[in-house]
Amino acid sequence: MNTSLPAGQDWHADTYARNARFVADLGMPVVEWLAPRPGERILDLGCGDGALTEKLVAAGCTLVGVDPAADMVAAARLRGLDARVESGTALPFGPEFDAVFTNAVLHWIKDADAVIAGVHRALKPGGRFVGEFGGFGNVAACRTALHAVLARRGVDPAAFDPWYFPSPASYRARLEAGGFTVERIELIHRPTPLPTGFAGWVETFGSAFFAALPATDRPAAMAETEALVRPMLRDDQGNWFADYVRLRFKAVRG
Repeated sequence: MNTSLPAGQDWHADTYARNARFVADLGMPVVEWLAPRPGERILDLGCGDGALTEKLVAAGCTLVGVDPAADMVAAARLRGLDARVESGTALPFGPEFDAVFTNAVLHWIKDADAVIAGVHRALKPGGRFVGEFGGFGNVAACRTALHAVLARRGVDPAAFDPWYFPSPASYRARLEAGGFTVERIELIHRPTPLPTGFAGWVETFGSAFFAALPATDRPAAMAETEALVRPMLRDDQGNWFADYVRLRFKAVRG
């Protein structure tokens, strides 16, 4: 993440816990790729409220968590974690970590090269960079609907779209150019249940789009967006899903 969050995109620990706890709950497969070992010093890039960071601490690691959202960092500190407000594009660390871990964060940072450079600086030689984030095709139905609704109202949706969803080939190239050897990288299609429905998902993850509209227009825009995605993302029992596609990777610093 970046301390300069997208316009209209705010992070609050209580809202996130209500609408998006599944993000941490579904993060264990990437933790398995990390394979943390007792005694390792690990940087959690975009730690959020620390729900997943705690699992790394339980594995016997020393953790430092960084996140640009002060409210999320405060929630992580309440868990007893070493959490700091920092920008993902300007990490202030030298080569002190055995691994950098990140989950559901990097698709919020369009300056991917700055992140990779900061991670490279923060890792010891041979250190691991392991993560998962939105990859090519992630939330395609949601994104297309949000773009269509803004365009119908005369707003350029590209100006308010906060996301970066690369293909494995393009992200591999960035990692290699940044001094990493890529050991594994793949796309994972993962339709994901939304516990508070599509509206809850938009409240947490898509608010930057509606920041483009006057407050009085947002309820109608939300209703229109929901109507567009309903045939694809709500099943015959009324359950909502997001069309997630995740990019998972493991790279080693040279």
